[in-house]
Amino acid sequence: MPASTSIRIDQRLYDQAKADAAIEHRTIAGQVEYWARIGRAALDNPDLPVSFIAESLASLDEPRDDAMPFEPGQRGE
Repeated sequence: MPASTSIRIDQRLYDQAKADAAIEHRTIAGQVEYWARIGRAALDNPDLPVSFIAESLASLDEPRDDAMPFEPGQRGE
């Protein structure tokens, strides 16, 4: 189990994280970590749209059992 650390954040940010976490089926800490990962990736890759970064990070969390290998010229169905 990863170590944890307590931090203080603004109450409004906490409330928004709580609301978004419920929608996204994450813990509040998980939601804040998700936002932090997106923010870090956006800062590291300023030319990429944030939506692309968010979708890319989300795809990393998807199970690989049902993944289909990419084949050039193949269209999604």
